[in-house]
Amino acid sequence: MQNDQAKLYCPNDLCRAPNSQANNFCQQCATPLVKRYLWAVGEETFFKLGDLWHERYLLKSPRVFLDTKPAWPPETPVSELSDQVKHYLRLVFYRIHIPQVYAVIPAAEGLHGTELLLLEQAPIYPDGLPQAGQLMPQITDVWAGASAMRQLNWLWQIAQLWQPLEIEGVAASLLNPELLRVEGTLVRLLELLPVSSSPPTLAALGQLWLPWVSGAKSAITLFLEQLCQALIQGKVRSSEQLVAALDRGLALVGQAQTRNITITTYTDAGPSRQRNEDACYPPSGSTSQSHAGEALVIVCDGIGGHEGGNIASNLAIETIQRQVQQVVPAKTYIEPTNLIGHLEHAACAANDSISQRNDSEHRHGRQRMGTTLVMGLAQAHEIYITHVGDSRAYWITRKGCHQVTLDDDVASREVRLGYSLYQEALQQASSGSLVQALGMSSSASLYPTVQRFVLDEDSVFLLCSDGLSDYDRVEQFWEAEILPVLDGKDLATVGTRLVEIANAENGHDNVTVGLLYFQVNSSEPAEVPASIVQEVAALPSIYSTTKQIETEKSEHLPDSVLLSTSSTQPMQLLSSRPAARRSWLPIFVGIILFLGLSGALLAYLFLQGIIPFSSQPSPPPVIQSNTPSPTTSSNLVK
Repeated sequence: MQNDQAKLYCPNDLCRAPNSQANNFCQQCATPLVKRYLWAVGEETFFKLGDLWHERYLLKSPRVFLDTKPAWPPETPVSELSDQVKHYLRLVFYRIHIPQVYAVIPAAEGLHGTELLLLEQAPIYPDGLPQAGQLMPQITDVWAGASAMRQLNWLWQIAQLWQPLEIEGVAASLLNPELLRVEGTLVRLLELLPVSSSPPTLAALGQLWLPWVSGAKSAITLFLEQLCQALIQGKVRSSEQLVAALDRGLALVGQAQTRNITITTYTDAGPSRQRNEDACYPPSGSTSQSHAGEALVIVCDGIGGHEGGNIASNLAIETIQRQVQQVVPAKTYIEPTNLIGHLEHAACAANDSISQRNDSEHRHGRQRMGTTLVMGLAQAHEIYITHVGDSRAYWITRKGCHQVTLDDDVASREVRLGYSLYQEALQQASSGSLVQALGMSSSASLYPTVQRFVLDEDSVFLLCSDGLSDYDRVEQFWEAEILPVLDGKDLATVGTRLVEIANAENGHDNVTVGLLYFQVNSSEPAEVPASIVQEVAALPSIYSTTKQIETEKSEHLPDSVLLSTSSTQPMQLLSSRPAARRSWLPIFVGIILFLGLSGALLAYLFLQGIIPFSSQPSPPPVIQSNTPSPTTSSNLVK
């Protein structure tokens, strides 16, 4: 039974007025009402439709709750997070596919003792759509109606998720069709299954996919059948080989696509800053089109206040643009793994250029300049997003808006280490402090991320500095301001409008936006040869299982300088990886040998009279050190 009397509270901190669930805006202050749907995992079977749980969570349909107080911090009255919760947290980098824990509630008194997890960003239709509050379809329900490109894209996303989920012990979640939901081009998991005693195998994944072959498009039927058989027979032995095979299939099917890309950029100092420390490429105010499926957009947000943030951001733009143009010649397809390496190298080159300038100008502590980075490079049927810092990238389609980058700040770091939920981490005083940025140290401690997205439908990518993204302005305005681009609204007009919104609604910082609008047209592709599977299966696995685990666990956990947006906190080092295990036996043996040889030598010299004997101790030596004493450095200010 529905409870239509339950009120939805205004998210405005100065209002918080109760409203009817049917309202889209607060009747008192006109603030847009947030309708956040949550998926329940645990004791949800003991609730009835219409129940208002904890005077806050309203059960709208089986296992789907509506948070009626979305502006209040979620309750998490547990002393220690369970392993089940930590799996979600450590997979936060993949939250575009995997929901995140919003609230953790202990088991209700008298029940079976299982905690209840409420998951946000689950595959539930958002408000504003006729299906609002309902689950998105299973992949098997819409498989046969999808294009060949999308079918391969869905399998490619599952293959990309296999390794990180396998490391967490929850890869069995990818073998349950009821959990595999789709939102247009995106594969989204409903929840994670608990760790099982018997780890799932790629052969089981082949068994799952094999019945889908009959519903595949004719151009890829034989290829998929051979791929499934290779998985079942153990010929495809690693997720890297699986991804490589699907990559080759996507490249061939993608040749039947035509892509038109429109890009525009704008940057503005904002109403409260005297100087613009942001920078962008192409230059601000430019709009261009590409019919070759290639485009490059860069957004940088300088750090260092009056000490040179604008120099750092512009130096990064110049270095990266030059690097990318040298290694990515126009109309030349580069293998994904090679291109990812080139983009990581470009980010490191920019980092070293800024760091070297800092060193040459003897900049220390707050005097050092740096910059964030978010870059979009389109190649063929894909876009590559390179990221360092807290500038962001968003992906907008007709189905929704998704933030695809994860901020390199303290709050996100707490989550990915499994220490706390995101909403809790935001309550820390240093939650917005950056843990890495370009220019602050050598590239040995820099961890840029590069993500790939296959494009099989019209979409817009927004790259922006935090002058726009702060206070969830993108989430608030994307539907009204960016989505109309897909229906023909002028992209340049949207860019200037987003800058106006940032200045009017935030206004505390510089603002920069870069927009890439992809128009995708597909025709019937040529048949994908099944021989690709045999070619890929013959290749050696790129990494051993041990290296996979070590790489994944250390990824995005930089030992880098904590850069705070507050100038009152000291700079510190955030070390997130344990020191290597050391064996002391060789050292102990070496010390014994050294002492023995030294004693023998001294005895010989004494007997020869070279070293005189004295009953008076020698005065202690004077140690002259040229090493400067350590100093306390303050954080840099953006």
